Formats: sequence, structure tokens, C-alpha cells
Amino acid sequence: MTLLATEPFADWLALREQADADARADDLVDLLRPRLATDRPLVVHDLGCGTGSMARWLAPRLPGPQHWILYDRDPGLLDRARAHPPMAAGGGPVSLETRQTDITRLTATDLAGAGLVTASALLDMLTAEEIDRIVAACAGTGRPALFALSVVGRVTLDPADPLDVEVAAAFDDHQRRTVDGRTLLGPDAAAAAAAAFARHGVPTTVRSTPWRLGPAQAALTAEWFTGWLAAAVEQRPDLAERTTGYAHRRLTAAAAGELTVTVGHDDLLAGME
Repeated sequence: MTLLATEPFADWLALREQADADARADDLVDLLRPRLATDRPLVVHDLGCGTGSMARWLAPRLPGPQHWILYDRDPGLLDRARAHPPMAAGGGPVSLETRQTDITRLTATDLAGAGLVTASALLDMLTAEEIDRIVAACAGTGRPALFALSVVGRVTLDPADPLDVEVAAAFDDHQRRTVDGRTLLGPDAAAAAAAAFARHGVPTTVRSTPWRLGPAQAALTAEWFTGWLAAAVEQRPDLAERTTGYAHRRLTAAAAGELTVTVGHDDLLAGME
């Protein structure tokens, strides 16, 4: 599941792609690689693929020929993913297909033949019930699953400001909001997914994979901060007037390369003993 696409959202995904790549846990791929078959093409199902950044990051790190199946609700994002396909190690081709669907309704039957299931920046946008269904589908394949970059509610801005903690708490509450009857898990999602896999008898390994944004990522820092603060104010309208000067200070510092931000995520690898 992704947000229904707009060009600004696709542009946001492009802006963050390098930071995502820098943050993901390479050592989990090292653990995963020996479990993957090399005598036939590896079939990877990527859930909530967006513009395909997970495939572009992971395909060169996996062995042998590969076939990726990318799922998203948004046809515009799928078009972008097809336009920028992944490449295997050494620049070899990777076959690709896309499926427009609601990934929260997938079953193990839909994922039959998978050698690996992946997703990135997905779990925190789901409800507990949706995570349970996705985990059940993944567990039913008997194959590993790698879920990257789930927001976990750990944000640090340097230099610190007295409003940081209050804005962060409001943002986390926004991540846990109820939308159209769906109560999102937000920063609790990675832990919920690990618990759901445990109920299916599937072990998990978790790594902390934060964004570390500094002067070289000033544009991303400013875009992230703007969205982070807007979500907090939407959740707590009383913050609007109090954060006007705060926003100016933070954005000025970001533009000057004087603000660093650490945004916490977790990567989760399931199905490895």
C-alpha cells in the first residue's frame, strides 16, 4: 500500500532514494544471501514498491538472475518503477513485472514461488490487522522476508531546540492516527511485525537503520522537516503559532548546512535461523 500518487509524492521518493540506500542494513543482506537459491532465477515480490527504489538497491546485492514482481496501488508509481528498472551485479538485466493491487489483501497463494519478499518504508503506514495479514502471507511462503526503513519514533536534531521533543511527540501521535477507520501503527509497526512473525514461529533479526542527514543532504533535510512539522501541527493545531519562529530557524539552519538530523528506522529480516 502506498499513498495515492501525485507527482510531488513521486518526487519526494526520488529525493530520499539515496538516503534510504545509505541507511539500509547491508549486513542483513549478507545474512540473507546464503539462503537464496542460485540454480534458478530468484523471484522477489516487492510490496508497496513506490518508484522501485528497493529493487534498485537490492538487486545488485543478490546472486544470479532475478525476476522482480513489484506491487503498488498507484499506477503512476508503477510507471516510474518500470521506467527505471533494477540491474543485477555487474550490470546484468533483471526481469520485471508490476501488479496494481492492494498489498494488504495478498495471501501466501499470491506470493507462491517467491524466493524472497521485500518492502521498504511500508510497515509504519499499516494497521495491526494489515500487518498480521501481510506477515501471514509471508510466513506462508516459507521464504525469507526483508522489511526495510520502518519509522520507529526516534528523531534527533542538532543543535537541539526546546520545541523538538514536543513536535516529535505530536508527529508520532499523527503517525498513529485513525484514517477512514484505519488506526495506523506508525512507530510501533516494526515491533508489531516482529511479534506477528513470532506468532507464526518465524524468527526475526532487527537492525537500527537511521537516516543521518547533514550539510550534503540539505534539500532532503528541509523537505523532511517541513513535512514532519506539518504533520505535527495537523495533529496538534495549538502548535501552529508557537512553531512559526521554530520553522524559520530550522529551515535557515538547514539551508546553511548547520542542521543535522537523525531519523530512526528499523530494518527487519524474517525467516532466518
